[in-house]
Amino acid sequence: MKIEFVELQNFRKLKSCRIDFAPKETVFVGANNSGKTSAMDALIAFLRNQGDFTTRDFTLSNWRPINKIGSDWLLTKEGEVADLSIASWENLLPQLDIWLRVGEDEIHYINHLIPTLDWDGGLLGVRMRFEPKNIEELHKEFSAKYKASHSAKEAARSKSQNEINLDLWPKNIWDFLEERLNTFFEVKSYILDPGKLEDTVDGVAKSQALPENSVPLEKAAFKGLVRVDIINAQRGFYDANAEGAGGKTSGNLSTQLTDYYRRHLDPTTEPQPDDIAALESLDIAKKSFDERLNYSFEGALKELSELNYPGFGNPTISLSSRVSAIDGLSHPSAVQFGVLEKQVNDGDSPFSLPEKYNGLGYQNLISMVFKLIRFRDDWMKVGKSLRQITNTDDDPGFEPLHLVLVEEPEAHLHAQVQQVFIRKAYDVLRNHKHLGTNDNFSTQLVISTHSNHIAHEIDFTCLRYFKRGSAPTDKMPTSTVVNLSKTFGNELETTKFAVRYLKTTHCDLFFADAVVLIEGPAERMLVPHFIKHSYKDLATCYISLLEIGGSHAHTLKPLIEDLALTALVVTDVDTVDPANKGRSVFPERAKGYASGNTTVKTWLPAQSSYDVLLEIEESKKQNDHLMVAYQTSVTIEGEEALPYTFEDTLVLTNLELFKTIEGIGLIKKMRDAANLATLLEKRQAMYTALTASGVKKAEFALELLYYKDPTSIVMPEYIKKGLDWLHSKLKSKKDNFHKELAPAP
Repeated sequence: MKIEFVELQNFRKLKSCRIDFAPKETVFVGANNSGKTSAMDALIAFLRNQGDFTTRDFTLSNWRPINKIGSDWLLTKEGEVADLSIASWENLLPQLDIWLRVGEDEIHYINHLIPTLDWDGGLLGVRMRFEPKNIEELHKEFSAKYKASHSAKEAARSKSQNEINLDLWPKNIWDFLEERLNTFFEVKSYILDPGKLEDTVDGVAKSQALPENSVPLEKAAFKGLVRVDIINAQRGFYDANAEGAGGKTSGNLSTQLTDYYRRHLDPTTEPQPDDIAALESLDIAKKSFDERLNYSFEGALKELSELNYPGFGNPTISLSSRVSAIDGLSHPSAVQFGVLEKQVNDGDSPFSLPEKYNGLGYQNLISMVFKLIRFRDDWMKVGKSLRQITNTDDDPGFEPLHLVLVEEPEAHLHAQVQQVFIRKAYDVLRNHKHLGTNDNFSTQLVISTHSNHIAHEIDFTCLRYFKRGSAPTDKMPTSTVVNLSKTFGNELETTKFAVRYLKTTHCDLFFADAVVLIEGPAERMLVPHFIKHSYKDLATCYISLLEIGGSHAHTLKPLIEDLALTALVVTDVDTVDPANKGRSVFPERAKGYASGNTTVKTWLPAQSSYDVLLEIEESKKQNDHLMVAYQTSVTIEGEEALPYTFEDTLVLTNLELFKTIEGIGLIKKMRDAANLATLLEKRQAMYTALTASGVKKAEFALELLYYKDPTSIVMPEYIKKGLDWLHSKLKSKKDNFHKELAPAP
């Protein structure tokens, strides 16, 4: 049994989306404020903490129609009947549709969820909806409270000569539910029909309507089916030396070991034959310590007796200790870390340190892995907990599915340790004799992350990208979820592409507001300077600059289009002569030359003719999410110059600067070219320098930044147009973000 996918509606900015679950590991990726945390919170709220909702969990744009429901109730005249049906609420309520893949041999687990008599396995759906417990009671209470406060305000206004602008609670039904939501709402579950399941359209889930008079399930839908464990992003993990730590140990390893001991190992819990020896040792220690206590306190107790206390008729005082094995773990130095690879002892003093002397990263890795071990052993009823199963509704025993949710495991972990964790986490959850490759019990691990190292380490087909959408005129921006398993074709082709092309730096684009794909090292060094000194708004955005090497931006085309990621491609036109085996040539018009750049030929503007590329309008180089910027022409004192690459475009744009620049290598060659007599000679010398073997373009950029103030360098026009376009796109996104943060109506 596994979760195939979930469909989430009306929960924060996730208005209507489907999230496919991989059989083992599923990783949520996406930029800030894209909905990853909302998805994790929804899974926790519906599957673990039912009833723990707030009004902010409703999609904010839904509060206008909800407030209208409340307004209509208040406007109902005497003799009229208010609309108290669930129908008016259905499309506004947070809900989670969970679709399980159930085998024929697992039907006995879900007999209370079978949708029809002829269902014999496959997909099984359950809707969990946060809805009014009793609409009549909600209507009655809200109306009464509103009318009472309104009457009080009117009475005060009639007595006062001044206008009263005070808004009393509740102003509307949203204001009422802000205080009373969980009093009047609860999660109810309904069985769905697999035959009515629809595919998503442009990433938007098409939720099936429930039949009229649908009756909710009488008991919790997934009780005994799904065990849910969580490692939150806020793990209560701290530096023991930090100010304000206050001696708390809620997040350290010794606390977790103590809890594990109580659950699975404590010999005082239902003692077994192999526990007797340990209990006997504890009893001997207790008696010996009691003797020592009473001997040590004999003098003090004798002094009390001299005060005629206890006195006649009062009980005498004796001391009795309690020796518990668990106390041995309940102190800050319970967990020791060996300092040396081979332990060296000096008498009874080993070279070891308490856990607080290790870095947070190391502690956090051990802490999270140990939590996974505890989750697994709690599920498999390891040790003492096996004998505590009662097989009741409150203790169903072994659930067939274990869902583990981990938020942002990268906190306090450096890059290599992040990769270690993601490689080992699922194996830890399956490291039990009844698990492993056994299909009788299933484990699904869901992780949300901002780490490109984790995204790169995981199987690419397990990534789910949360894509931010633009907001309609009168609504809030929402997000959808992209399943990346088929981005480059089928799952096999996607995996092959990811292994061959995607580097860790490429995975950075999963978390960026926008991406700039640049061709070579010179652009990689200089474009950030142009952004920093000329586009202060862009400098505050999370823009991923990826050097893709050569004219290979088109290899990422399926990924960027699937993500609908705002992307600027800064590339070279690369003139070639088709009549001469496609060899590189000095750029000239009307020679029948073409571009050797696959990006401009096959993506945007999808043209190969060099003459066409020079004249094509800017609108043909862009769409809603992408712009391709390449060299066109530079006018110098009324004369046209046709550049070949970024470097000669930069020199031609800053010709006077390069005439006097100091430097060696390519910088010197460009200075010499800039000082030639005619423009044609300058261009030809630049072309020769750039096409020579062993040209060092990175060195060119470094020397330029070393010898010249970056603010004095004028950026090429084609890059300026690209950054102008990028700035306008991100400004629009920023405006949508502020719209989303606006208070609820």
